[in-house]
This record gives sequence, C-alpha cells and structure tokens, in this order.
Amino acid sequence: EKIAEAEKQRIVLEAEALAESKALKGEAEAYAIEELAKAEAEQMAKKADAWKEYKEAAMVDMMLKVLPQVAAEVSAPISQTKKITMVNSGDGPIGASRLTGEILEVMNSLPDAVEKMTGVNITQKLNARA
Repeated sequence: EKIAEAEKQRIVLEAEALAESKALKGEAEAYAIEELAKAEAEQMAKKADAWKEYKEAAMVDMMLKVLPQVAAEVSAPISQTKKITMVNSGDGPIGASRLTGEILEVMNSLPDAVEKMTGVNITQKLNARA
C-alpha cells in the first residue's frame, strides 16, 4: 500500500513537473517571439525613416541637376531676341536691369514650385547640407 501510494505520488509529481516545464517553455517562447517582433518593428521603422530621407535627398539631387536646364529654358527665348522694346510707367528699374530682375524672379519662384510638386523644401534641404 505504501509502495502504491509512493508510486502515485511520483507520477503526480512528474506530471506537475512536466506541466510546469511546458508552461515555462511556452512563456519563454512567447517572450522570445515578443522580443523578436519588437526588434523587427524597430528595424522596419528605421528602414522607413532611411527611405524617407533617401527619397527627399534623391528629389533634391534631381532638382539640383534640373535647375540649370530650367534656367537655360527660361532664358533661351531672350538669347534669340534681336530687339526688345520695354515700356515703363516710370516707377522701378528699366532696361536690362528690369529684364534681369524678371528672369531672377522666375528662378526664385522655382523652390516654391518644386515644393508644391514634390513636397520637399529644397531651400531648407540645401541649408541643412551647408
């Protein structure tokens, strides 16, 4: 009878130990999965930030390459003009300085146009690079 009772006790203890072992293993696996998920989420967030920075830098680079072409296109008609007659109301600059000023106004408006098209403030990006 004592042997049977001891055997019963051994079986119960082994079952409890096995159950606790499985529970601890499950908790450890769940913790490992949770930590892995957190690490992956952090990695994805860093990648997203890097891609955002890359996208903006690529747009700024592209615009900087295109701006000289835009300047050439804006000034091309003027370079082929043989005669310009300018009418002035009497206030402000006249002649070549007025023409130059108007071309510069067009060029100065380009950063705003770029920002409207791309959402990137190239003036701010260029200042950040300097």
